[in-house]
Amino acid sequence: MTQSLYEKIGGEAAVNAAVDIFYRKVLADDRINKYFEGVDMEKQAAKQKSFLTFAFGGPNNYSGKDMREGHKHLVEKGLNDSHVDAVIEDLGATLKELNVPDELISEVAAIANSVRDDVLNR
Repeated sequence: MTQSLYEKIGGEAAVNAAVDIFYRKVLADDRINKYFEGVDMEKQAAKQKSFLTFAFGGPNNYSGKDMREGHKHLVEKGLNDSHVDAVIEDLGATLKELNVPDELISEVAAIANSVRDDVLNR
């Protein structure tokens, strides 16, 4: 039986660590941090942890909005491809920092790119 991406990167502990580091990077990233002003980051991190767990093939405990609905208000504020690129870049840097192998980082980037059109409401 093949392992899911979730298992390959280290399961719950790895996803939790990655999301915490990822949001520190995002909040320090002037290209995208304005989109998180006024956001309850604890709630946001919890949603992201359950979403990534599901997206990477782990248990599905995600009960948030779909990508289109969840980002609609951000698209109205100007969210575009350059912002999605910044998020994917920050996510890749986070995984690199956690010593995730490059081929798994590429898988993560492919998953992130697969929802780009939904995130951007196209």
